Amino acid sequence: MRYLLIEDDRELADSMCFQIEKECGAVDVCCSGADAEYYLAQNIYDAILLDRMLPGVDGLTLLKKLRAGGCKTPVIFVTAMDAVGDRVTGLDAGADDYLVKPFSMPELLARLRAVSRRPPNLAADETLFACGDLALDSLSLILKGPDGEVTLSKTETQLLAYLMEKANKAITRAQIFGRVWGPDTLVENGNLDNYIHFLRRRLKAIGSCTGIKTVYGVGYRLETNS
Repeated sequence: MRYLLIEDDRELADSMCFQIEKECGAVDVCCSGADAEYYLAQNIYDAILLDRMLPGVDGLTLLKKLRAGGCKTPVIFVTAMDAVGDRVTGLDAGADDYLVKPFSMPELLARLRAVSRRPPNLAADETLFACGDLALDSLSLILKGPDGEVTLSKTETQLLAYLMEKANKAITRAQIFGRVWGPDTLVENGNLDNYIHFLRRRLKAIGSCTGIKTVYGVGYRLETNS
């Protein structure tokens, strides 16, 4: 899971980021509405935590723009604006939940887990993935197939987990870079190609019929019927 936190209080953002990464998954943080637009354009997040009072573009305007563009990523407003009218306005604009500051961290984490969409290839345990003839445990880094199992590297695991989440759908290189390495990380195209090569060898080693196909000019697609 990867989340986006849009919060201009840096001390609060650091605290939230620490707890979310400890309990739920990776977090990208930005402190203004203008910066948030760049991150949101990546389309790689499972959920978004959004403050309403931001410098530049405010959170409500940002959310309306997001929904108008067709984005369905779950959004939780985390804000000090606690009037009933504020809550109604936020929810009507497309927020999935509304949490008022100050809040308890356990409640924030529970709400975040509640709104995060569970991909169809994710089992009840969010560290387990099943796709075609593959079973991936992202915690132990073990990939199982018809002819046995192999241990993957952490990056191989994150990459394959993302491909399994989006099975039979083309994923762009930009989306893969953002989801696996983070949108601010500089990664050469050749690095991604190398990891795809490694994964293809892993799939062959365990006798899997699931394949990673190159979508020319776009990126890659995991095909379960190959």
